[in-house]
Amino acid sequence: MSGSALSHVPRANGFANGRVSFWFRQTGRPGPRPALPGSADYDVCIVGGGYTGLWTAYYLKKARPGLRIAVLEKEFAGFGASGRNGGWLSAELAGSRRRFAATHGRGAVLALQEEMRASIGEVAAVVDKEGLDTEVVRGGIFSVAVGDAQRDRLHAKVAGLREWGFTEQDLRLLSPEERAGRIAVRNASAATWSPHGARIHPARLALELARAVESLGVDLFEGTAVTELRPRTGGAPACARTDRGTVRAEYVIRATEGFTASLRGARRMLLPMNSSMIVTEPLPAAVWEEIGWQERELFSDNAHTYVYGQRTADDRIAIGGRGVPYLFGSRWDPDGGTHPKTVLALWRVLTRYFPAARHAGVVHTWSGILGVPRDWCSSAGVDHRTGLGWAGGYVGHGVTATNLAGRTLRDLVLRESTELTRLPWVDHSARNWEPEPLRWIGAQGVYALYREADRRENAGLARTSALGRLGDLVSARE
Repeated sequence: MSGSALSHVPRANGFANGRVSFWFRQTGRPGPRPALPGSADYDVCIVGGGYTGLWTAYYLKKARPGLRIAVLEKEFAGFGASGRNGGWLSAELAGSRRRFAATHGRGAVLALQEEMRASIGEVAAVVDKEGLDTEVVRGGIFSVAVGDAQRDRLHAKVAGLREWGFTEQDLRLLSPEERAGRIAVRNASAATWSPHGARIHPARLALELARAVESLGVDLFEGTAVTELRPRTGGAPACARTDRGTVRAEYVIRATEGFTASLRGARRMLLPMNSSMIVTEPLPAAVWEEIGWQERELFSDNAHTYVYGQRTADDRIAIGGRGVPYLFGSRWDPDGGTHPKTVLALWRVLTRYFPAARHAGVVHTWSGILGVPRDWCSSAGVDHRTGLGWAGGYVGHGVTATNLAGRTLRDLVLRESTELTRLPWVDHSARNWEPEPLRWIGAQGVYALYREADRRENAGLARTSALGRLGDLVSARE
């Protein structure tokens, strides 16, 4: 990778960019599974071999071992966001409390929040029960504010959650001594900690889930590109059309998240938003003595173009954020490369927050896409009339939400009325995104506003920039 912007970023030997994430660089890319051999019939066909598809297959097969289930994946299991994310198993709600409450009431929103919390423990329980070769480290979430504007937003967030009934046991402001004792962030003005978060290794979880569902008897086909989902019509079952044949099934589940735009007729359904990450070489003990981070908390800031990160099991810092957020026409970079300016921006944030890490080399950079609905609210559902189901639109909170989606889709497919099927995200729908070029102009404009708002606040603006508030208004993000 070249680019003058990278001349200021120290790179370690073995530097790599794109195609697979650092997580898969650690585990090794899995050997290819066979493609769909031709047209076939199943009880359930799941399109997408990421967390949503794998969890759905797992829970359905556990509930009904006799079900014939196929998972269709264009690349390999975990190739997309499931193997590229920041490793955040958190209870952050994948949607707007206000919007869900408007349709289902306050109690339903609190039930959804509680299920997100419970899903953290559910993932850990499955890891233990199935003997999955991965770890779930429950260090909680440390969210820091740097500067007056970020501090005020963080305090407002805490106050807003108190109005929803969240207590000190859910989220609490840390004293200056407590925040420095957890993670020493330069020029921190405030911080919160929540116990509802755990660090995972994204690729290991994807690899182990794929192994587990195959051991249960699920057929997992890779190298199989799905082009169209068709509903049940005229007595014919629902189907997924692929480049290898057609799979007919009683139920066809869309679990394609950021890649949904590749399906016929779905280009404007979810906006494929790009997120990028960098990871350092392992940091020496002296650096960690200065930074802290001993509890392996998940880490985020409160900028408009916020960053997120983790201290890895082998003592690196992995940090991510928005780079080039969106490509015209809902396209994406199939190689998952990261623009040099994005690498530099992430490096500057990392070293501004953690000056002790300024000499560490960057070993890997990568990007991935997540699916964003127009109202920023995730959804899951099954239409028993058409035989089509779906889950997605997790807006960056999918590591946990996918587990909840898998269990919810299980109950919906099996026509069981449960607490999960009554959650407010079930059958939730949002309008499509605007046609081009409005979609591209809007996405680029919003993040230009956010970047400029952060620049002004970092330069000393003591209140939230009006440009940041305008960005929230245009994007409909809450």
